[in-house]
This record gives sequence, structure tokens and C-alpha cells, in this order.
Amino acid sequence: MTARRRRLTAGIAMSLLGLVASACGIRPTEVPTDFGPAPSREPCEVSEPATSKQSTGGVPVQVFLVCAAELVPVDRRVELPAGQTSEKDRGRVARALLDELGQRVSRAERQAGYSTEVPDGVTVSGPRGGDPDDALRLSAPAEDLSPFALAQLVCTLANSAAASRDGRVILGGPGVDPLRAYECTPEVRARPALHEPPSTVLAPGP
Repeated sequence: MTARRRRLTAGIAMSLLGLVASACGIRPTEVPTDFGPAPSREPCEVSEPATSKQSTGGVPVQVFLVCAAELVPVDRRVELPAGQTSEKDRGRVARALLDELGQRVSRAERQAGYSTEVPDGVTVSGPRGGDPDDALRLSAPAEDLSPFALAQLVCTLANSAAASRDGRVILGGPGVDPLRAYECTPEVRARPALHEPPSTVLAPGP
């Protein structure tokens, strides 16, 4: 083998060794890879005012919307008939609040991560014959609502004059199922998907 061929062969061998070393070797990086938690996409903070319907006129109330998998109170204004106050008519207050929950959230609220699970078609009325005065009747059984929707409804009503004096919400469906007294607890507000509003079956009246 000539000297020139030996130098060429040695050069090729060194090149192959370099390629193998670079392919198999992993150089440790000196740049930190822990950049902390990812920024939240649901800040639950509205960056601009709500619509004019929500900001002017009517009676100030709060409704609970879903944001970041929890319930968050949001200011609203609802219209009540002239001469009616929230303390005098639970049914009217409950209907106004349920209407708000069934509406689509504003564009600003949607961008902030808010949503509502309460279906638009559900209605509520006052007590029927034999019910206590603080009872409310839904057009659909409460158990048919999603966990978020039921939590929204219970916590919104419990935070209003539609609730009983002890703060519970007496709800029944359109059928013959017994009334239940629901409570809005901190656990329900924090994790409505995991914690259903506690309820107690009410004994039927005489």
C-alpha cells in the first residue's frame, strides 16, 4: 500500500469514528429547561366591560359561571316587574336568575374563560299545591342537569332572595318526586365536577 493510500484510508477511518461518536454521544445542555408552569389561558378576569344590558338598569345580582373548572360569581342586573322586590317573590327572582344563566356569556367573558352549562330551555316556577312557600319547581328534574349546571343553579339561587331563610334552595321537578333542600358549599364552588350540592329530601306536607 502506498503512503498516499495509507493516508487516505486513515482519514476516512477518522471521519467515520467522528460520525459514530457524534451520533451516539449526548452532550449535556447547560441551558435550564425548567421554565415554570405554563401561563394560564383562563385568567377568569374580564378585560372589558360587559354588555349594556348587564351594566345598566335593573336590580344588581350575582350569578355563578364556570371558569377554570370552578364556579365564579359574576355581576349581573335583572329586570323585575314594577312594584316587585326580590324579597317578596322568590319565583320571579328565580326566573330572572335562571334566564341569565341560560344566556350565552358575553364575548369578553368567553375570552376570559367563562362559560355556562345551564341549558336555555329550563324554566322555574314557584310552589304548587302542598309545597312549602319557599319551594321552587323546575321544568326538568334536577338530576337531569349536568353537575356543573346543577351547581351553577344551586349556588346562584342560594346567593339570592330566592333561597330559604336558612340559605338552602328548595327544588323539585315537574313530577311527583319529593322536594330536596340543596346547599352551596365551598367544595361545590371549588370543584363542581367532583362535589354535588348536598341535598336533603323534604318530607311531604300534610
